[in-house]
Amino acid sequence: SNQLGSIYGHTSVMTGSLLDDHHWHSIIIERHGRNINLTLDRHMQHFRTNGEFDYLDLDYEITFGGMPFSGKPSSNSRKNFKGCMESINYNGNNITDLAKRKKLEPSNVGNLSFSCVEPHTVPVFFNATSYLEVPGRPSQDLFSVSFLFRTWNPSGLLVFSDFADDLGNVEIDINEGKVSVHINVTQVKKNRIDISS
Repeated sequence: SNQLGSIYGHTSVMTGSLLDDHHWHSIIIERHGRNINLTLDRHMQHFRTNGEFDYLDLDYEITFGGMPFSGKPSSNSRKNFKGCMESINYNGNNITDLAKRKKLEPSNVGNLSFSCVEPHTVPVFFNATSYLEVPGRPSQDLFSVSFLFRTWNPSGLLVFSDFADDLGNVEIDINEGKVSVHINVTQVKKNRIDISS
């Protein structure tokens, strides 16, 4: 804005969706006067800042990942970032490398560790005809299964197993966007349990 405050100077731009997927994402912000290029995962968005000035005076420091508790309060009271950042480059300087080698002066590094714990999970993609079959555990009275999944399809079979000795089966599926569990117990008479959420 200007010194009189009569020009509305607040500029806010949002881009991307579902970025909390534990994959690496790239962000580049370039400013040339009032013209800004914001690139997220190679998708560029161009915008122009509000206000009347072509220059931005940055304060005495710029922080990455959040703010110290003693920092200036934010109007939105945002929480500090929890996750990993790598290759932080600011005006041509590799900030993460300088901070790791303690060559960033003056700097305030708050409780950082220069490593990123990677998950030990391996995703599996299933098409309309694929499946993963593993041996069952006969003579066990405990059945426990857990997994993460994501899909655009409203229906599909997730887990299926027959009980030993033709005593029935258990089935977990997505039906019209809801998870359903079906337990068929066949002994003297047919007994079916259906649970959906």
